[in-house]
Amino acid sequence: MKKFLAIALSLVMVFGLFAVRGVQAESMDDLIAAAKAEGELIVYGSCEEEYLAAACEHFEELYGIKVKYQRLSTGEVQSKIEEENGTPSADVWFGGTTDPYNVCAAEGLLEPYEAQNASHLLGDAYKDADGQWYGIYKGILGFIVNIDELNRMGLEVPQDWADLLKEEYKDLIWLSNYNTAGTAKLVINTMIQKYGHDEGIQYLADLDKNIHVYTKSGSGPSKNVGTGECVIGIGFLHDGITQIVDNGYGNIQLVIPSSGTSFEIGATAIFKGAAHPNAAKLWIEYALSPECVELAQENGSYQFLVIDNAKQPEVAEEFGLNPENVMDYDFEDAKANIKTYIAEVMDALGGGDDRFKTE
Repeated sequence: MKKFLAIALSLVMVFGLFAVRGVQAESMDDLIAAAKAEGELIVYGSCEEEYLAAACEHFEELYGIKVKYQRLSTGEVQSKIEEENGTPSADVWFGGTTDPYNVCAAEGLLEPYEAQNASHLLGDAYKDADGQWYGIYKGILGFIVNIDELNRMGLEVPQDWADLLKEEYKDLIWLSNYNTAGTAKLVINTMIQKYGHDEGIQYLADLDKNIHVYTKSGSGPSKNVGTGECVIGIGFLHDGITQIVDNGYGNIQLVIPSSGTSFEIGATAIFKGAAHPNAAKLWIEYALSPECVELAQENGSYQFLVIDNAKQPEVAEEFGLNPENVMDYDFEDAKANIKTYIAEVMDALGGGDDRFKTE
């Protein structure tokens, strides 16, 4: 009798598994059909232009859905979506660090979605608890330096955050704009979490004395290091790899700050009130697949990938980058307080100047 019950239970479990799989497959087929019926998708991308274009074009090829896309910094997308307040001019957001995503999520401007392909994420840290965004890659924050220029000036390569405050680096450092770039917002949160609130704000005020340019986009500093226009860029090290590998700048050195650094999770999300909701959901499933994320390394973007069925970019490991060698980052504190922190930093900088203009 016990043997019979065990066999019966096994059969129930097997048939149950097939039933679940059948429902999932059928629902995905239904989603694809509904997305195709909408016929269009509009994407705001905050990753690099080449990767954005490749991802959008491949989605169009796969599903026959017309894709329109525009590359904007994360801060620009955040401002645009906040202004539109529930009637967004795009359907989905793709790429860029999650700090601005978290602000939009807290303001109710992102649409929760329970993605099937989220089962491939490497951990819960790579998704919003309410399904308002999902991670697609991970990037390490550090310094991208022109060693030829430093040698010419007789200066050493900075090895840690404190080094950047040295007077010898005055007007040699570039950082992105706190008002427009998710990268810069991550820098704010990193310094506050690393040094404490008051000390972190003071650090950024002291660092400002050595900043020559604040760029609109987080990748802006890295793009000017190889030419020597920027000598020390603060940004994501995968952007430096792009300059070395794809653009041939052998004069660039990557530095992971010796006392520790933080990281970004590049994300994707659906805007609340999206005009093409089914195409938007299909995009999320696509963005969480190797079909999409492996296009990054083929198009000059060498971030670490955060889904378990995708091939990692070997070149990142060749440069000694380790995606686990980072500080614990408090996403909830960043989500709750980044707007206040930005205001406090700008106040500490005397309200800013022409370098912080967003237009």
